[in-house]
Amino acid sequence: MSDNWVVQNLENALDTWNSKLAEIWQLISQSPEDFKGGSIWSVITTIHGALQAVGFALLVLFFVVGVMRTCGSLAETKRPETALKLFVRFVLAKGAVTYGLDLMMALFNIIQGTISTIMASAGFGAAQQMVLPSEIVTAVESCGFFESVPLWAVTLIGGLLITVLSFVMIMTVYGRFFKLYLYTAIAPITLASFAGEPSQNVGKSFIKSYAAVCLEGAIIVLGCIIFSLFAASPPIVDPNAAAVTMVWSYIGELVFNMLVLVGTVKMADRVVREMMGL
Repeated sequence: MSDNWVVQNLENALDTWNSKLAEIWQLISQSPEDFKGGSIWSVITTIHGALQAVGFALLVLFFVVGVMRTCGSLAETKRPETALKLFVRFVLAKGAVTYGLDLMMALFNIIQGTISTIMASAGFGAAQQMVLPSEIVTAVESCGFFESVPLWAVTLIGGLLITVLSFVMIMTVYGRFFKLYLYTAIAPITLASFAGEPSQNVGKSFIKSYAAVCLEGAIIVLGCIIFSLFAASPPIVDPNAAAVTMVWSYIGELVFNMLVLVGTVKMADRVVREMMGL
């Protein structure tokens, strides 16, 4: 590493970005069961199991309300086709509450397989590392004290922006895991709504929303892949320009690309929901 403070500041900011991007690349391929060693998952599954009792109670309630609203009279429920339809609905709803966790993990694994396919097809074993161009290092190191003063201000602002953006992005990925845990814990209550025809839209919306959270990983991976392609072709540096101009142009283009990536990651939920019509 260079002994120049300006260069060190920029390299430290890029190191922070690279480490967070590598962490995202690793986290996005993990399941909720493996995240943080699985300690959070064990608590969530315990809560899920406890709420199953509430789900079964709501199952009966939704079923009775559904029968009262869809059947004109009690005599109508005695018809074989109506009775069979109600019986099948009740059994399927009970199965959804009982095996909801397995069904949700099956859906997650299917989408996770899609994410793995995207990563493998792109040919990236890891996210591309950002490296400070040697032309900028040479130009900055050749500056005198007074010439370095504006460089300090530029690198302080640029380094701060890069660091903040890296933490905003990693927080978004962590937030996806929070949403996965929340959906998993509360699933028995919402899945019980399938027992009644009038309330089944609640269950459908829940499944769609859960699938949208899972698909956020695909949008995040695609964003990281596109950014990595930009990183493979670093901004063009004019060796004849002043050091301040070189650093300012480099940081400006770099921060712009990072803002696009962070914006894509932040809007992953909205993009997927629009795709699924939610």
